Amino acid sequence: MIPGRLSRRTIEPTLEQILEFCAEDPVERVFLEDVARRGLGRFSAVQKDGALTALCHIGANVVPSGTGCAAFADAAARGRARMLIGEETAVGELWAAARHRMAPPRTERTGQPVYVIDEAPPAGDTGLRLATFDDLDVLVPACAAAHYEELQIDPLARDREGFVWRTRAQIDEGRSWIWRDGSTILFKAEASAWTPSAVQLQQVWSDPPARGQGNANRALRDLIRLLLRQAPTVCLFVRPENAVAIRTYEAIGMRRTVTYRSLIF
Repeated sequence: MIPGRLSRRTIEPTLEQILEFCAEDPVERVFLEDVARRGLGRFSAVQKDGALTALCHIGANVVPSGTGCAAFADAAARGRARMLIGEETAVGELWAAARHRMAPPRTERTGQPVYVIDEAPPAGDTGLRLATFDDLDVLVPACAAAHYEELQIDPLARDREGFVWRTRAQIDEGRSWIWRDGSTILFKAEASAWTPSAVQLQQVWSDPPARGQGNANRALRDLIRLLLRQAPTVCLFVRPENAVAIRTYEAIGMRRTVTYRSLIF
């Protein structure tokens, strides 16, 4: 492959083009639509006859979608991404074209199922509520622990100030929910993406002493009921080896759809 050859096939898409593309699969592309609507990051795209056939967010996370994602190899290689993540086939196309120009991933995860739900489950009757700044003393360490459990990276050691800022921003944007008993978090979750079509959850977490008691099942049902009043679909993705989480999601009526793949650098 001649360096730069693939990149000449790409364009900088308009917001209208991005939204039209994302509307074709609003769950798989929920992150792309969310960051585009908020004007975050940079996008590259491939088009045919005026319509996008592939789209990629270029930032700390490189997120491709569609057919022909090898076209984004140059942009991905230049971007020093911390993660390449998205629908499994799209990530595979991009990685096959870019892998010889990028560092080997520290961790690679395939077969990550995406779960969705669009009908309200029975109420859990919990104390779930929006998080406030008064919850920061317990929320920051819980979010950091969840981050480490997921990625094996301590975000407080790497960038404590930035991580605390992002946690506060989630609260300020109304994208963080918590159920606590004193200093113990019985359940917490954040929205990593939110569009008119779907809300994507991340960092679904209970403190270790609160696990195995049905708290996550009950609180997640309450959270889904709350969110379905504001969007038609709630979704999330999970590591395939996390059998406990998968049992919880399936028990409350979530169903598996597409599959994600992630490479962590």
